[in-house]
Parts: sequence; structure tokens; C-alpha cells
Amino acid sequence: MIQSMTGFGKATLQLPNKKITVEIKSLNSKSLDLNVRTPYVYREMELTLRNQIAQKLERGKVDFSLFIEITGEETSSKINVPIVKAYINQLRQVVDGDDTELLKMAVRMPDALKTEREELDENEWKIIQGVIDQGLKNIQEFRTSEGIALEKEFLIRIGNILALMKETVALDGERIETVKNRLKTAIEELNVNVDENRFEQELIFYLEKYDITEEKVRLENHLNYFMETLAGNEANGRKLGFITQEIGREINTMGSKSNHAQMQKLVVQMKDELEKIKEQVLNVL
Repeated sequence: MIQSMTGFGKATLQLPNKKITVEIKSLNSKSLDLNVRTPYVYREMELTLRNQIAQKLERGKVDFSLFIEITGEETSSKINVPIVKAYINQLRQVVDGDDTELLKMAVRMPDALKTEREELDENEWKIIQGVIDQGLKNIQEFRTSEGIALEKEFLIRIGNILALMKETVALDGERIETVKNRLKTAIEELNVNVDENRFEQELIFYLEKYDITEEKVRLENHLNYFMETLAGNEANGRKLGFITQEIGREINTMGSKSNHAQMQKLVVQMKDELEKIKEQVLNVL
């Protein structure tokens, strides 16, 4: 079962005095491109957090955000009482005013508020890790559901290429006869004596250049291999990409050998189906 690299996961938890929210978004990327945003107090855990995300998501352009919303009476900012009193005393020397007005002016002054640095609470971090695990689980489920949709799309496209290939092969006999007749007509128009045995030998040699049997066999094998890989359990986006390159090579060779208008149209249709596969393979984990 394949997974898409595109996904979104969210998890929340309400504690007595704060709300924890984890959001994870991912898009396709050749490797893991991870952007982590957390409150300052949890920065020391960033390396552990990155490893935790990397093990679960493997590849993709991933944006991870951890939000902490204070919902209780707890606050890290406190009034710096000595400083505020000192400001009020200084203001009394400059202006007349009641204490309320002077206080309003004083709290706007620099250093009137002091922020106490929070220390990491290990027990709280264990709780947060549980929320992160849930967010990662949610994005993996999203990726899996997207993968199911991609797999259905791939199977339809591969089936279309197989059907078009069979149509192409069915035209092969007609194409060879057309080439033979064209050559014979050209010889007759030259009005020269020709050794029939030599002509037949040269004709066989010439037609071998147009033979698409090997391309047909290899293309069919590559298409089957694509479907086998698609059904595998391992992350296989890169492998599917390599297989599509091989499929494209065989289709291109068939097109260059076809020398037949209807066959070339079918080859163009196969290329179109393959391009749609290539676009979506970029999203596969």
C-alpha cells in the first residue's frame, strides 16, 4: 500500500491551565525538508522532536507547529513593582496627578513588566509528546487515504497503456505489409532488374529495424513490475519513478520504429497516460 507525501494532521489536548495544539502539514519533496516551530521553552527538545517526526514521515516538505495557549490564570509576565514605584515617584516630580493616572503612565515605561523564563517541565513534555504522536498518526492516516486514491489512478492509467499497447501490436501486421508494398512499388517505379532472392534478404534485414516485439515484451514487463511495486509494503515512490523512466524509454522506441500514422497516434496516447502517472508519482512516499 502506497502513501502520499501530501497530508495534514492535527491534535489538541486541554490541560487545566493551557491548551496544546499540534499541526503538521506535508507536501512532496525529494527528501525530508522539515520546518519546526515550537515555543521557546521547548527548543531544547527540538532535536528529539525532529528525529521523532523523521522516523514517522520519512520524506516530504513538512511544516510542524506546536502551539501553547494559556487558558488559566498562569502568566509568565509580572509587574516589576519596585521599578513601577520608582517611575511614579519620578513622575510626581514632573507632573501633578492622582495615583491612578500616574500608574497608567508608569506601566508603559521600559522594564515595568518582567518576564520570568519558564523551565521545561519533563512531565508536561511527556504529555505533549503524546499529542505529537497523535498528530503524526493523523497525518499518516491522511497520507494513506491519499495513497489509496493515487493507487486507483495509477491502475487506471497502467490499464490504459496496456490496452493501447495491444492496439499497437494488433496493427503491426498491417504496418509491415504497408512497408513491404511501399518498397516494392518504389523498386518497380525505378524500372530496373532486381534479384528477387537478394531483394527478399534485404527486405527482411530492413524490416528487422521496424520490429517492435522486444519493446512490446519489455514494456509489458515494466508495466507489470510497476503494479507489483505498487502493491508492495515498503515506501516506493523513488522506485516507481525509475520504472516510469523505463516505461517511457520503451514507448519512445516503439514510436520511433512505428513508421505508421495510426500506430504513432496510439504511441502519443500512451505517452499522455504516462505523463499523468509521472506527475502523480512525485507525490508518492
